[in-house]
Amino acid sequence: MEHFQNDDLEYVVDDYYDVDDFEHDNPFAEPEPQRDTADLDSFDSDVEDDLESSKPKTDTSAMEARNGKDIQGIPWERLNFTRDKYRETRLRQYKNYENLSGSREEMEKECLQVEKGKAFYDFQFNTRLVKSTIVHFQVLLSYYYILSMLLFDYGSLPEPFIGSYTNCKNLKAIYAEVRVLMLHGCAGAIKMHCYMLRNLLWATSKHDVYLMQNYSVMHWSSLLHKGKEVLNVAKPIVPSLKRPGLLSQQLSRVQISTMAVKENLMVAGGFQGELICKYLYQPGVAFCTKLTTDDNAITNAVDVYRNPSGAMRVMAANNDAQIRIFDAETFASLNCFSFDWSVNNTSVSPDGKLLAVLGDSVECLIADAQSGKVTSCLKGHLDYSFASAWHPDGHILATGNQDTTCRLWDIRNLSKSLAVLKGRMGAIRAVKFTSDGRFLGMAEPADFVHVFDAESGYVNCQEIDLFGEIAGISFSPDTEALFVGVADRTYGSLLEFNRRRYTHYLDSIL
Repeated sequence: MEHFQNDDLEYVVDDYYDVDDFEHDNPFAEPEPQRDTADLDSFDSDVEDDLESSKPKTDTSAMEARNGKDIQGIPWERLNFTRDKYRETRLRQYKNYENLSGSREEMEKECLQVEKGKAFYDFQFNTRLVKSTIVHFQVLLSYYYILSMLLFDYGSLPEPFIGSYTNCKNLKAIYAEVRVLMLHGCAGAIKMHCYMLRNLLWATSKHDVYLMQNYSVMHWSSLLHKGKEVLNVAKPIVPSLKRPGLLSQQLSRVQISTMAVKENLMVAGGFQGELICKYLYQPGVAFCTKLTTDDNAITNAVDVYRNPSGAMRVMAANNDAQIRIFDAETFASLNCFSFDWSVNNTSVSPDGKLLAVLGDSVECLIADAQSGKVTSCLKGHLDYSFASAWHPDGHILATGNQDTTCRLWDIRNLSKSLAVLKGRMGAIRAVKFTSDGRFLGMAEPADFVHVFDAESGYVNCQEIDLFGEIAGISFSPDTEALFVGVADRTYGSLLEFNRRRYTHYLDSIL
């Protein structure tokens, strides 16, 4: 089988079209022989091996970046092309997957004209001692690759094979598209056509970050520059809380699809509908269970929030079109809301009263967070939605969509969106406001993170230009730091940016 391959580009990052890269981040696979090249650092292995054997030279400091070193440590000077040339290649080859096709001309007219080139957050540090990974992404890719192989060999899929996966989201569309790709000799192009939810990184302070690395939840101290495993989800997970009626059960080899860390509680969702809840400063896992036995059960989003009375709650949204709510202390099941389509993301307003519901629909919903009753319908997006965030004042809601835009909605007037912000090349997979409401962070599936200044009416923007899949973004609660997780076989890393303060020079004089 022939597929797109460029040996030079492989030195930099995983090629979107290279189907041979699927197993590099699999901690259960046999180790690969070291490649005979000076341009590649060691591949992913066990977590402890990574932390012990990684070389300090793979990290990049702010001073090194000012002196000309690439912030990701990519050795452009040793390659046969420049960074600009490779960026041009990426932009030309990247294809944003669309669930719903249609004209985008009217949407383009709506998009806000922004002034790029601003610098709100300055690069501070990049480490490869911890590496963001997207486990469920690789599992899906392997599945689609199997589809393409069967189509290539047989020209069609056996009926029993199709029947066993009838609940797989958009299987018929994927089947048809894979056939077209195979006929054009582009089997590898299916690598980018899958769902990629990007909430696998959380900062609880400017010195504490939690992220997924293979089958481990890692803690990174930006102060000590040290990483530590917090939870290994490949091993059996036994819940410590045991109460009559508590729907807990032992889990193992969980493939984490989403996570959230708030108020000393870490919550993670799994590819097979799992839910895991762990208190950060207590040993073991407090509660874990499978939310559903549905074949299409992926937990797409989890959240920790407080209701109007101040009680802490855990919310999980699944592909089975349901949202489940649990008490964050007892983990008793409190409520379950059902919708007409798979729910990809939820977010609760700062006052705990309103619930934003996004999923496999062009419409986004606003519901009562206590009852689940839909109160408003937001219309404007052209495809499925994957991310949302509330401004701290509770008046503005941001929604990220497969149509490559983020729409801002004023909750006091939902007849149309307040503004439309455009990405550079792909869907909007993550949106985050700073706790003071000054900035909105917006991440694409790969390469680009945008930071908009809310005080300017979102017309001033900083564009952070990287190479690699983006596993998540997170502002520290004090707004002083922005962390970006890059998932890549060779240059997977955690990047830290610090908020620019124009009074620093004055303070140093005083």
